[in-house]
Amino acid sequence: MVYKDYFFDEPVFDLHDGGYVPLEKTDVPEKPLNIPALLQPDKIEGNDVYYTVTAQEGETQILPGKKTKTWGFSAPLLGKTVVFKQGVHYHLHLVNKLPEVTTFHWHGLNVTGPIVDGGPHAPVYPGGSRDIDFTLDQPAQTDWLHPHPCPNTARQVWNGLAAEVIVTDPEEAKLPFPRNYGVDDIPIILQDRNYHDNQLDYKVDYDMDGTLGKYAVINGTINGVFDVTTQRVRLRILNGSNRREWRLHFDDDHQFTQIASDGGTLPEAVDMTKLMITTAERDEIIVDFGDKKPGDVVTLMSDNVPILKFKIGDYTRNDVKLPAHLNTIPKPVVTPNSKIVHTVMSGMDDQVRLDGKLFDMQRIDRKQKIGDTILWDVTNTNDMDKGMIHPFHLHGCQFLVLSRNGKDVYPNEHGWKDVVGVNAGETVRIAVKFSKFGIYMYHCHILEHEDTGMMAQIEAYDPDHEHKFHLISMEEMMNGGNNN
Repeated sequence: MVYKDYFFDEPVFDLHDGGYVPLEKTDVPEKPLNIPALLQPDKIEGNDVYYTVTAQEGETQILPGKKTKTWGFSAPLLGKTVVFKQGVHYHLHLVNKLPEVTTFHWHGLNVTGPIVDGGPHAPVYPGGSRDIDFTLDQPAQTDWLHPHPCPNTARQVWNGLAAEVIVTDPEEAKLPFPRNYGVDDIPIILQDRNYHDNQLDYKVDYDMDGTLGKYAVINGTINGVFDVTTQRVRLRILNGSNRREWRLHFDDDHQFTQIASDGGTLPEAVDMTKLMITTAERDEIIVDFGDKKPGDVVTLMSDNVPILKFKIGDYTRNDVKLPAHLNTIPKPVVTPNSKIVHTVMSGMDDQVRLDGKLFDMQRIDRKQKIGDTILWDVTNTNDMDKGMIHPFHLHGCQFLVLSRNGKDVYPNEHGWKDVVGVNAGETVRIAVKFSKFGIYMYHCHILEHEDTGMMAQIEAYDPDHEHKFHLISMEEMMNGGNNN
């Protein structure tokens, strides 16, 4: 079956919002799509790999004329792509060369919190650094690195801090997926921006319900072109926007196949012609251009606006049929006698709340025992006609989406997830299991909403081993000036 709709509830698409900024077709010259370089290790000692990641200022030629002042991770804009292999022990030296405090949040990684996870309790001050380490023990997936210094997450991402993270494992490597980075395995970081005399001005563009821009900026490229040299191309799509929902399709309604979501490979491939992705979600698709000839151009669209061209070149014929079964995901076994967790996302603008409260960095809102599988019912109480989709994100784990208002989940939601878009007036049931101890955030991933306070904290605890945490205040995070 080929799916030809966006799945989500059309009345609450972001384009109906009063403050919506539609994308505009640009008349700037075409440019080759930027492919972020791979971050190279500082050293490798057996099973220990050492990286340095630096948050830095830079300049980037985005529009003709003046270069744009931008921020990036070990790059002028966005960041170098980080590759982690399952089973390897990583040592990360995190350096802040920005003029303000930031954090390094490994969105999607199954690591301890709150320090290694990189939420607001792990500040790195200007001119300072922090060292973390972990053994990577999760399946292949596409994750990302972004800052999380509430209440400045949104502005720092707007300035450019967002990098893709690729996790690999031996089982996924056996599947017939394209995996030659930069050739047929391509990061696609979806963002939107405005420029004022070629510069970013977050204060001017700020919207409390999520800041939007009129230019589609893909991997930091406006009006980008990717030269296709293989029949099949894998796109690792990340919605790295502050707010925008991307409704993707090709101008010729070209069919493509989704093979993975946030937490890795789907149980079965899903054939589709349209894909909607809410903020912070990742979707991996394979596009087979075998029906095209050299010289053809296929354009990726969001709604009715072209955002990226694929120019078909010479390629070697390589017809590949994906197996019917890609990945085994066990049915969750809910911990006996456990209670369902109810969490509620409510409001819009400055009235957004999570469970009726605003975020407090020194308050633990929930606790869940490591190893338990607990059902969570996540509700969006917005009006079903005039409300909005709130993307719900949970740090420290990947969860399974079980139902939407008691009905089946969308066809591409049968894999592991860490973000789920919740329609207005909807309750989404998820199965949550933590395997690492820590304090973790859960929140709406519209970045301005989490900065406003639509966020809470959960402690994943081990009853046999007590862990004590120093929960700093927001004032200490912003003004502490040390990394102890």
